[in-house]
Amino acid sequence: MTSAVPPISLALSMSDPDGFARELGGSFERYGFAVVADHGLDPQLVDRALADTKAFFALPDETKRRYHLAGRGGARGYTPFGVETAKGAASHDLKEFWHVGRELPPGHPYARYMPPNVWPDEVTSFRESLSELYAALDSLGAQLLSAIARRLDLPPAWFDDKVRLGNSILRLLHYPPVTGEAAASHVRAGAHEDINVITLLLGAEEAGLEILARTDDGSSRWLPIAPPPGALVVNIGDMLQRLTNGVLPSTSHRVVNPAPERMGVSRYSTPFFLHFEPEFMIEALPGRVGPGRPEGGEPPIMAEDFLKERLREIKLA
Repeated sequence: MTSAVPPISLALSMSDPDGFARELGGSFERYGFAVVADHGLDPQLVDRALADTKAFFALPDETKRRYHLAGRGGARGYTPFGVETAKGAASHDLKEFWHVGRELPPGHPYARYMPPNVWPDEVTSFRESLSELYAALDSLGAQLLSAIARRLDLPPAWFDDKVRLGNSILRLLHYPPVTGEAAASHVRAGAHEDINVITLLLGAEEAGLEILARTDDGSSRWLPIAPPPGALVVNIGDMLQRLTNGVLPSTSHRVVNPAPERMGVSRYSTPFFLHFEPEFMIEALPGRVGPGRPEGGEPPIMAEDFLKERLREIKLA
């Protein structure tokens, strides 16, 4: 499948940081999405994390449900199949997932926003491989935000102290084979926008991811995102859209059900939802007005409050 969004090499950021910022920012402004190749993540680490992900989701349901933390909004551990529902959708998504969050020093004041992680006993290397992947994606996300800052005519380090202890989440996603009535009444992931600052997505090679892109005549249509093997899909979240007053748009996207010949195949993906620190106040940067946005932007809101509001909308809280 041909991807609607062409890849950009992160290697360009070393030789021409301003040129990379222009290309990355241009893709975000056009699509709300970018495909980033040559990102430097260790492929062996990615493979280990995927193997541990598959091992966990292959466990019996009753075992997995021992790690479901009721009343926590899915913030840590396991969320069972059939829970998350796209905003405004009548039917739940066809997926189950696991969340890994940031590990805080003992007694840190942000502990009231970020609960401790839980780890499955049944997959012995799970904690090590997923903690390493979290750290690697956290670092890569900061690198991409530096390029975004350049595109916005901000200092390259502008985002650093705003996301250093951000409430970021690594999500391990399993979309089981699609069978029976579910194929007609549900989709793997209904149309939605992400809540956070930016999302870094591994494992989108299996078809299904689509974005609702604007066309030159002002209409919109669904376009496939099919990154080259090993590349990252990166997209703008609602928090960054609000901060830039729509200059960088948070684009609706979905995961459609597979073609008949792929119905019996599971789909795995690993999005890293990069967040601001919980007490950061999100308010429009001066002078930014995206298409269809009000002058001055939306009212300021604390990142934690914005997150809670959105989690309620998707039935995780």
